[in-house]
Amino acid sequence: MFTQRQRMRLGFTLIELLVVIAIIAILIALLVPAVQKVRAAAARLQCSNNLKQLALACQNYHDAHKRFPPAVLMRSGVNDVSGSDNFGPNWSVHILPFIEQGTLWTPAVQTSLNTYMSTGDNAWRQVRIHRLTVMTCPFDRDGHEIPYNGTAGTGWAHGNYACNAGGIHQPTAPSGVDGLGWRSTRDGKIPTYGSNGSFGGPVPDGTTLGGIMCINWGCKLSNINDGSSNTVMLNEVRTGAHLSPGDPRGLWAMGMPGASVTCGNASWDCTNPNDTNDNSDDIEGGVNDGVGGMGAWQTCPFQQGQARSRHPGNSVCVAYCDGTVRIVQSSVPQAVWWAMLGRDDAINFNLD
Repeated sequence: MFTQRQRMRLGFTLIELLVVIAIIAILIALLVPAVQKVRAAAARLQCSNNLKQLALACQNYHDAHKRFPPAVLMRSGVNDVSGSDNFGPNWSVHILPFIEQGTLWTPAVQTSLNTYMSTGDNAWRQVRIHRLTVMTCPFDRDGHEIPYNGTAGTGWAHGNYACNAGGIHQPTAPSGVDGLGWRSTRDGKIPTYGSNGSFGGPVPDGTTLGGIMCINWGCKLSNINDGSSNTVMLNEVRTGAHLSPGDPRGLWAMGMPGASVTCGNASWDCTNPNDTNDNSDDIEGGVNDGVGGMGAWQTCPFQQGQARSRHPGNSVCVAYCDGTVRIVQSSVPQAVWWAMLGRDDAINFNLD
């Protein structure tokens, strides 16, 4: 038989209970950061895999068509800096059959892609409403559910990946060179820099910055003089819907700067990935939030757009033209960022 003292010792004392609770709290405190790190690593891996799939799709498109897809098609008479005009399908729409989106690749969409330049057929826009997992970075969830309502109409689904159109946005362009970043590489043109003396840019005057996918033009691998392993093909952009439903940044099927294209993003007030400069992106309907890493000159038409992401550690993922995916810190020197984006600048760089 138990004695009275033995019976009393069968339970926990208050001190013992508090010690157990404290130990559990310490274990949880140690476990939560570890779980968060694992989740962040998994999200970063998912973003890298998305970019890898998109890069491979662009390469498969190149195999089929002997060049990369255009950033966007713009038929004659369309204002290429206005969202309200009848701009055509972008690079993402062109690669739909290569990213297992056959259900969106309908006969009407295919016909539209083939006839847009001659007839202005915009039936391809029916795909714009679909949210695609491969187009979404896990770190940038805010605003994806907010319907876009801007100059290009309504219904455009959000995404986080953009092609590199290259280009130089500069206050003083050399004679014969368009000073608007978005237009400076139209039809595959190779702009040169001419504003160092007046603007104090990162590279000498005469430095070039040709793009990979431009208005009405896609680059051939043989056109990449700096090497496919040294030239960015795709990078990230952030959605702007949390700032305003009319902010067009991060719309996967819209072939405009900031939406699914980056351009002029190593020149003028676009300096580095995730720059915090006020008025950095020149986009129609954008909201200026420089402190939040989303600077925009709201009264400008579409001219310039920077690579941006919400990755922890202040970085962005990029895919090179050879399909390699790398993480680029936002602290990368502007001249190095320029060299990474240009297909023909002849600048050697090393990220390691």
